[in-house]
Order: sequence, then C-alpha cells, then structure tokens
Amino acid sequence: MSDQPVVGDIEVDTENLYREESFSDLKVASIRRLTPVRTDGSDDPDRPTLFIGETTLMSQRGPLPVQANIEASTLSEAFEKFPAAINVAVEQLIEQAREMQRQEASRIVVPGGQAPPGGSRIIS
Repeated sequence: MSDQPVVGDIEVDTENLYREESFSDLKVASIRRLTPVRTDGSDDPDRPTLFIGETTLMSQRGPLPVQANIEASTLSEAFEKFPAAINVAVEQLIEQAREMQRQEASRIVVPGGQAPPGGSRIIS
C-alpha cells in the first residue's frame, strides 16, 4: 500500500489562504503577489504579503525557469529588488549544479563485482 494520502485524506489549511495576482513587463520579469486572505476572501492584514519573482534564462540545454522569493512590502519595491533576488537564485542553482557534479565525480566505478552481466558496479 502507498504512503501517499488518498483524496479523502487531503485537508485545506484555511488559516493559510492567499489570493494570487501576476504582474509582468512582458519581457523578462514576472512577479506573483500573494495576498493573505480569510476564508470569506477578505484581506488578512495580520499576515504579510508575499512576492515571488520569476523569469526564464536561456542555457546551453534550453530554457531554465528561475524563481525567487523577494523580500518587499510593495509591488514597486518587489520590482526594484527583482534583479538581485533572481541573481541570488541563479547563484544557488549554479552551486547546486556544482555540488551534483562533485557528487557524481566522487562515485567510484568498480569493474565486475555484483553488477549485472556485462556491467560495472557503482560504489558511492
């Protein structure tokens, strides 16, 4: 039996609802504003509004979507901070890729052993 919840087990966190709006320059920048709301749809001023910046960069392997949380209190401030937030997210992606390469390079391939016929066994 699977450990995944069945549809009947899913519960909506009604204390953590947000209204989502999208803003874009139709070129490179998109920002989602998540405004906290109550269950009746009215704004919840007791929780902070969240801003998420999104863009797509071209890489050697094709388009790469990049997403970053932006610490801002207004939409204007979020667009001002957009480039820096995206740069931090790209740096994190690069570091993750480097770490994956380091892990892959540290794997040792041992010929024979308990590998499938004709293959090699990989030891991490």
